[in-house]
Amino acid sequence: MGVEAGGGVAAGVPGGDSGPECRRREAGRLPGSMTRLSGNNQNRSVLIIGTLVAAALIALALFAVRGKSTTTTGEAQTFTYANLPYAGQANAPVNVLVVEDFKCPNCKSFEETVAPELRTKYVGTGKVKMYSLVYPFLADRLPEDDSKYAAQAARCVYAQGKNDAFNTYKEILFRAQGPETEVWATKSRLKELATSLDIDQAKFATCLDNDETAAQVETDKQEALKAGVGGTPTVFVNGKLVNVQSDYVKDISAAIDEALKP
Repeated sequence: MGVEAGGGVAAGVPGGDSGPECRRREAGRLPGSMTRLSGNNQNRSVLIIGTLVAAALIALALFAVRGKSTTTTGEAQTFTYANLPYAGQANAPVNVLVVEDFKCPNCKSFEETVAPELRTKYVGTGKVKMYSLVYPFLADRLPEDDSKYAAQAARCVYAQGKNDAFNTYKEILFRAQGPETEVWATKSRLKELATSLDIDQAKFATCLDNDETAAQVETDKQEALKAGVGGTPTVFVNGKLVNVQSDYVKDISAAIDEALKP
């Protein structure tokens, strides 16, 4: 289980099962409990009939809600897309934004199982631009904040190589991901992981060593917090939070399809 970042509950990643994101989920219970009926038979009958009527009304209300689109929730958030790396064609009509932490194991799972399907179905067909917003929070209590180091390194790569280099490095980072509770994304390790990239390695090392992208990483983090992000991965479609019920691919696809409607 991950570390809490502001609270909230959402479904976890793939295989279609509902599970924890990289944050602590609150264990909930259904409101109220079964009440033992008491009194004479007539009173029991009245209570039972009343209960059945109430249940029918609730079922009708739920049916009415389900008839509407519930894939996305809340007001559309405003993101500074111009400052964010993305995959896809510049003129794609729908913006999908994925908030992740490079130390988050469920983000790794998302990138390995969900993202490829979305890229094949929507990004590769010119329908979607898939943006990355890195929200480093999982190392807050570790001796070194390697969530932040990884985010800074990714930003250093983006500063030089733009989208292609960033997306390649992101894949490398998730593939090399170590335990969430250990400091693995040290600056020396992050430099090693960048050696295959077509960038100026000395410039990259200087950028990382001097924390040149620290301010931008903090800006990205604040943007995630402003949007109400409480854990990772979190997905927005055209600024609206995707309400994942059980299956990331199915629910994100539904939100994209809705956004693509004329």
